[in-house]
Amino acid sequence: MMKKIGIFVCIFTFLIVSSSLAQTPKKGGTLVFGRGGDSVGLDPAYETDGNSFMICDNVYEALVFYKDESTALEPGLATSWEVSPDGLTYTFKLRKGVKFHDGTPFNADAVVFSHGRMMKERKIKFFGKGWEIPKQERPPEYWVSMEMDNTIDSIEAKDEHTVVYKLKRVEAPFLANMGMDFADIISPTAFMKDPAGFVRNPVGTGPFKFVKWIKDDRIILEAFKDYWNKAKGPYLDRVIFRAIPENSVRFLELKAGNIHICQFPNAADIPLAKKDPKLQVFTQPGMNIGYLGFNHKKEPWASNVKLRKAIAHAINRKAIVDNIYQGMGEVAKNCIPPTMWGYNKDVPGYQYDVELAKKLIAEAGYPEGKGLPEITLWSMPVARPYNPEGLKVGVAMIGDLAKIGIRARVVSYDWGTYLKRQREQPEDMDLFQLGWTGDNGDPDNFLAVLFDGMASPAVRIQWHNETYHNLMLQGKQTVDQAKRAEIYKKAQQLMYEECPVIPIAHSAVMWPGLKKVQNFKLHPTGSVYLGSVWLP
Repeated sequence: MMKKIGIFVCIFTFLIVSSSLAQTPKKGGTLVFGRGGDSVGLDPAYETDGNSFMICDNVYEALVFYKDESTALEPGLATSWEVSPDGLTYTFKLRKGVKFHDGTPFNADAVVFSHGRMMKERKIKFFGKGWEIPKQERPPEYWVSMEMDNTIDSIEAKDEHTVVYKLKRVEAPFLANMGMDFADIISPTAFMKDPAGFVRNPVGTGPFKFVKWIKDDRIILEAFKDYWNKAKGPYLDRVIFRAIPENSVRFLELKAGNIHICQFPNAADIPLAKKDPKLQVFTQPGMNIGYLGFNHKKEPWASNVKLRKAIAHAINRKAIVDNIYQGMGEVAKNCIPPTMWGYNKDVPGYQYDVELAKKLIAEAGYPEGKGLPEITLWSMPVARPYNPEGLKVGVAMIGDLAKIGIRARVVSYDWGTYLKRQREQPEDMDLFQLGWTGDNGDPDNFLAVLFDGMASPAVRIQWHNETYHNLMLQGKQTVDQAKRAEIYKKAQQLMYEECPVIPIAHSAVMWPGLKKVQNFKLHPTGSVYLGSVWLP
């Protein structure tokens, strides 16, 4: 009997050791990531789209990191930080021995350069010789929309590994903002060699370095051998990001083994992926919102609340979620996800009600749509976390609007042009689809950054409402989270009453991949981190 027990123990121990060895990350290999569209640019200060940021996620790093599958903060390029009692001074201690991909050292001057270049009035101080930063060729959209010039007074390198930020006002989300892509640290030396060309030749401290970009086809990265964080890899030799616009084609490429991960498949492909023994499905609840916006620089949208509400009640959002999201989303009542603190569950949302919509459009001055010319509904050409098929959604919306007499047509462009033109709020745009995946887990990152048009011309919804603007300022400058939550609940109620945008859906994020892909994790911010991923 003792002998049998001994044999059992040996076998059990062998299984544990074998299992442990099987999970040991292996170095080498090339991972091909299939995505819906190409990047717009690769300078994190100037981009706003996920396809650009997923490259930045692997090439650059910020002072603070978000933990795996969470928006909780942990040390990044800064090992620690201190906040003064009045909340106006942040002192970051920086990691030593870190190199940029070009071999130059990461230090406090690089931090001052990276963030100082985005400042409208550059109140900065280098510890060493520093650089004469060239004038910006275009506004840094994130920096501007987040009112960073109204927040940061000065940035100073106290010594080689200490940076001090002096703020003009208390900014509750400041630390979380420092983990976002726009706050990534770049190589000043590489930037100064070719400021205009840096957008296509990025140099950071991340686990992978840039190799090649074939526009609308692929971006190639390779492992950075001198990466400082050996515990986080990189394990892969190379990563190739392929642009494959058609969702169905992307999924077929996955099934054929030509790509390892398929971003944003058609919802109908998820059950097929779950049944395929060669595939796995990575899943995340999703911290996002897909919405339909109005051109608030144009009448009648800017001033006619009843017309906006008529459209809100005319669109059958449940049918869109059921038929196009196919179980991968839920109808949205607010413009922040229900999992986020500060969510207002008492907001009723816009019920699908054709008769109410007809009544409202008549009260708005356009009975049965009479007097309203044909309108344009801009629809996204690429799949995004918050909207799997923008063009199909646009067609569905046009059908709904026809029921109350509104004539509309879908307009679309390539993704880069779509984002650029939409930001300009052109006269030929009436309604537009957009959305957002949260950057840092703070309601400010949705409600202020997306919808407070009074904060900045860079905010894509140019809705100007003074009451809302003041609520956003209060939210930023209030440190107590419970009090901030109440402020944001009031803001959501106001949005429901004024209808500056129509919240459509929050989607679950499900990406299928080959079963052999190890340690890939979806992140609530939509970031794509591949440093810890490996292939057997």
